[in-house]
Amino acid sequence: MNIGEAAKKTGISAKMIRYYEETGLIQPARRSDAGYRQYSEKDLHTLHFIRRSRDLGFSVAQIQELLGLWNDTGRASADVKKITHKHIEELQLKIQQLQLMVDTLQHLNRHCSGDQRPDCPILEDLGQLKHCSG
Repeated sequence: MNIGEAAKKTGISAKMIRYYEETGLIQPARRSDAGYRQYSEKDLHTLHFIRRSRDLGFSVAQIQELLGLWNDTGRASADVKKITHKHIEELQLKIQQLQLMVDTLQHLNRHCSGDQRPDCPILEDLGQLKHCSG
């Protein structure tokens, strides 16, 4: 199947498939006599693996590692678990950071009168130098 069909079946844009090829995340596709990329069922399976990994927030570097382990039948599951454990910790940190942002914005929103006056505690907070790290 061509790149458009592969994109449709996997939910990954043709542009991203080409990017994954360029970066070495996937092997270059076979080419037809006319020079068009041709994808096999195995290629689709790999693209599905990448798509699912991206949906779970893994970085391209992490996906590269996971693909290597996926293709290594002699792998230790502990190696896979180590990658996912690190990713879970990163996600939990992001959640904490996002929750802090939500809490801060909710606090600022509660203290904004939202009327026609120009004074705004939200803008005042955003403009304060105390939040800058140099």
